[in-house]
Amino acid sequence: MPWFSAQADAISRKRVEELCGRLLEEARTRLRVDFRRVLLLPPDMTRAHSGAGWITETIYKLLPKTCDTHVIPTLGQHVPHDRATNQWMFGSISEEKIHAHDWRNGVTPVGTIPASVVKERFGSGTAVDWDIPIQLNSMLMKEKWDLIVNVGHVVPHEVLGFANHNKNYFIGLAGKDTICAAHLAAATYGIEENLGRLVTPLRACFNWAEEKFLGGLKDVYLQVTMHRDAQGKLVHSGVFVGDDLETYLMAAGLSAKQNITLFDQPIKKIVAVMQGDEFKATWTANKAVYRTRLAMADGGELLIIAPGLERFGEQPEVDALIRKYGYCGTPKILSLYKQNKELQDLAHATGHLMHGSSEGRFTIRYAPGHLSRKDIERVKFEYADLKETLKRYDPAKMKEGWNSMSDGEKVFFIATPSAGLWGTKEKMKGRG
Repeated sequence: MPWFSAQADAISRKRVEELCGRLLEEARTRLRVDFRRVLLLPPDMTRAHSGAGWITETIYKLLPKTCDTHVIPTLGQHVPHDRATNQWMFGSISEEKIHAHDWRNGVTPVGTIPASVVKERFGSGTAVDWDIPIQLNSMLMKEKWDLIVNVGHVVPHEVLGFANHNKNYFIGLAGKDTICAAHLAAATYGIEENLGRLVTPLRACFNWAEEKFLGGLKDVYLQVTMHRDAQGKLVHSGVFVGDDLETYLMAAGLSAKQNITLFDQPIKKIVAVMQGDEFKATWTANKAVYRTRLAMADGGELLIIAPGLERFGEQPEVDALIRKYGYCGTPKILSLYKQNKELQDLAHATGHLMHGSSEGRFTIRYAPGHLSRKDIERVKFEYADLKETLKRYDPAKMKEGWNSMSDGEKVFFIATPSAGLWGTKEKMKGRG
């Protein structure tokens, strides 16, 4: 069971900060720690809207000044923060105390989820039947920590059903082999099968690995949920603190109730905004595709306003793969994967290309801030001019939900796609 939790229509920042203090007090007694060395594991900038940055800073300040406290953003293979981004997100925490996760050279082998366990969790009827090697951040695994605090936002997610909990370890602080094997497994199983499920097959594998390999860590999860208040503002609705699976399940259960929007009929046109200060690549901006695909009508259009978009992949080699192959659909990508060593070597990119395709069902149109029409169309998306798009669909004037334009066009507007999941009742049946 969780150590404690709080739920309300709106939980103030002051209250969340108080709960951070309670976490430390309970960790002192439950885990018998004296706070000599503490590791904080928040998400990266793509979850900044959740308040994870100032929550991390709050815990950092509440720890004794004598405590040697360090921070590793759980960015997986995303681009590491620069100094300015760290300051923007984590405030007064010293740059010297914040460490970039190196998914290629900064990891240690921990063990393997054997193919037999993987196949059992995914089911005998699927094609997922390979080992998932577990490599985790060397600083996490090799150095001694009196306490590890995982900070995160539980929200629908395309790979694990819902984000956070041990995703912080097995994706956020994982090595290349783990990330590649896991992403390909989830993509092969099917993104639309993962969305909105509290325990997906991949999360079941990670639960097995956490119990098997991480039992020696003195760690605790601080997980928040968010929803929109009556004025349409994202506010905290839940804080769940504990060191077990039930803590995650309670948070994910609340997220399922609050962050999944259901429709009787598919939607013909959705306009979504991916904030310029958080989303620089389609690798993350495609959350607009993932979170709306269960709501999109066949033949419909998803228009993504992305003023910060400047690239496709998070690393140059992945960016090059996306530009070379494009989001051409799962059957084509799987066929190319079998023939091309570069896709096999960067299997997480292969999984991403599968996730980001509409499989020909609907149009994905990007209005990017820093990419050309040629760039966008090269990867099999459609293009829209950003200035013209903002003139017609001004996010400052649009309201969350249904909007009728001056010429009668009816569109559904989503201000923060990464904070939820949208789908038809038929497709979402039996989830959450």
